[in-house]
Amino acid sequence: MLQAIVKLCCGIAHDHLRKLPARCTEPKADVQPTSTDLSYIHEGESALQQALAILHQPHCWQPEAVLDTGTAVSSTMLPGLGHIFRAEAVLSVPAGRLQGELFERLEEMPRWNPSLSSVEVLCRAGEDTLVTHEVTAAGPVGRRDFVSTRHRCRTRAGICLVGTATCLEQPRTPQGCVRAELRLSCIVLQPLPGDPSCTRITWLLSMDLKGWIPTSVTNRVLPQCQAEFIGHLRRHLSVTACS
Repeated sequence: MLQAIVKLCCGIAHDHLRKLPARCTEPKADVQPTSTDLSYIHEGESALQQALAILHQPHCWQPEAVLDTGTAVSSTMLPGLGHIFRAEAVLSVPAGRLQGELFERLEEMPRWNPSLSSVEVLCRAGEDTLVTHEVTAAGPVGRRDFVSTRHRCRTRAGICLVGTATCLEQPRTPQGCVRAELRLSCIVLQPLPGDPSCTRITWLLSMDLKGWIPTSVTNRVLPQCQAEFIGHLRRHLSVTACS
């Protein structure tokens, strides 16, 4: 996280993303959510609407240079978010398998992603909303930790996994870490037309790493981190498929 299969476009929203809904609702659960749960669900839904608005509206995306040739990364500037990065790739697994790795089994992510040292689910606010604490491994910008609300939206068109920073003082930041802020993360998983065994992944990312890191450094690190994350995910899926 801290450390060209799909075409890039400039100023035109992708046709496959136009099919995503403008809104999706939280499935009804047997247990009524508490007021705290509802606040986290609202945070997740608000972040989802913000991400979908970005995906549906035309922006001038500029390509970013990354080492992983299997991932295309581009960026643009948006009011309130600053630089936002978009990574795109196609993975040879169904969308349901991917959302399992990226949402249902979040706490297992450090096993295959060396840029993370730990991921803990602090709260489950319903079936599709989580509060998580993530701690990164040592990297070029030092160690960071994040407390985030994560929300899942499932529709016929695809699956959206969105994340944003939440106001929660606990747990404390581990020694040697800086508490960073996930402004917005949205991973869209869509079955490849004509081949549902493959998934098109589109990932929006904007974060504030805090500390004494120049913006120019952050803007170099984040797109490479996205490409590396997808590379780790691709290798993990390949290994588990053979086991």
